Amino acid sequence: MSLLEKASILITPTAYDVGSINAIKPKESPFGDLDFTRATSGSVVGTANRENADGELEEVAENVPRINYLGGEGHWLIEPQATNTATYSNDFENGTLFSGGSGAGIDYAVLTSAQAISPDGTNNAWKFADNNDGNSGRVTLRYFGTIVNSGDYNVVSLFVKKQGNNDWFSIALAEYDVASAIAFFNISNGTLGTVASSLTANIEDYGDGWYRISVTFTTTTDVSGAVQFRLAEGDNDIDLTRNGTNGAYIYGLHGEASTNVNATKPTSYIPTSNSQVTRAEDGFGLNTTLDTSLIDSTEGTFYAEMSALENNLVDRNISLSDGDELNTIRFRYTTVSNQLQVTVKVGTSQAAFTTTSFDITNFLKIGLRFKENDFACFANGSQVGTTDTNGSTFPANTLTKIKSARGDNAFDFAGKIKCIAVFKEGLTDTELTCLTT
Repeated sequence: MSLLEKASILITPTAYDVGSINAIKPKESPFGDLDFTRATSGSVVGTANRENADGELEEVAENVPRINYLGGEGHWLIEPQATNTATYSNDFENGTLFSGGSGAGIDYAVLTSAQAISPDGTNNAWKFADNNDGNSGRVTLRYFGTIVNSGDYNVVSLFVKKQGNNDWFSIALAEYDVASAIAFFNISNGTLGTVASSLTANIEDYGDGWYRISVTFTTTTDVSGAVQFRLAEGDNDIDLTRNGTNGAYIYGLHGEASTNVNATKPTSYIPTSNSQVTRAEDGFGLNTTLDTSLIDSTEGTFYAEMSALENNLVDRNISLSDGDELNTIRFRYTTVSNQLQVTVKVGTSQAAFTTTSFDITNFLKIGLRFKENDFACFANGSQVGTTDTNGSTFPANTLTKIKSARGDNAFDFAGKIKCIAVFKEGLTDTELTCLTT
């Protein structure tokens, strides 16, 4: 029997019940579930996208958890509320980006719809090519007069696939506080090229030659400017010979604004048509009470395999609690860079373990033993700090809720989860080392 099979509650990405986060009691039945919410409310939509096991973007209904396969293994994708500010996310002849402006336009380019299979598995990608006028220069898809809020951190993303002779693509900004800034992306091998110091850039592999490219920028004084997508001859070279051989497939324009200085990546793609669209937040366990026979509140082990979406210095939590903050075990990404904090609170703090030794955007296997005067935390096979031999545990039948938030529903989690488990016994150091390795 593996250690995880010894867990009295084991929560792993499964899909037999589309309306719940599925909690499995190993080798037993019935199954137990944690309620899951991503609900439509007013203008906020509960539908959301994931990359399915076939490597295609797929829309998931409201209140259905997303098992996302981007990057390989399936995991739950838990995201905060977000808005795509592009009013026509996949119509590059219409729409605006963020707010204001004269709408989409092209220079020395030809746009043709329905030219390739997009990341969503249908023939709705556009061909963006040079106009074959025989001259040398730029080929641009542009959004002029694009207005953003002063001080916001704005993320612009687009799916791109190589189509013509050129291996490079770029995103350029003009007329904001920094007069011009540009980032280059190699859409042949999925690497970054030259990136202006005022920008943060990312490229992510979506399979079948598709990459999602993005830049993040901020401006405080000049809040109206241009966002431009261009074919490129090479790294740091946007002038090419327009001879009809240069082009790329494009799909899925997405704009997001954040007040967080550490926001550097877009959340999952939100389709739009004729208006901006806001996607609801993901959450689980906020209203579920677990079977207390599965948890020994006086002794046990709490385990999770999870990662953050970004190292963005936002307080994010997964908890085992009584539904309040006063009696809770927390796995927490804090407001300190790459900091993981694990705490036990029984009215007052009983134990706390903190480390900055890991990149929290990578999956961490975290295990906490809680016993009277015996608390220990392990992460990725190593003990965090030392064993705490002074502290009380919970009265019987106290711990009844696992949440994607702190015990009192504050400080919601955002990230990816492969597994959560609760053991009715405090695992030994050797077992915790094995479990988290």
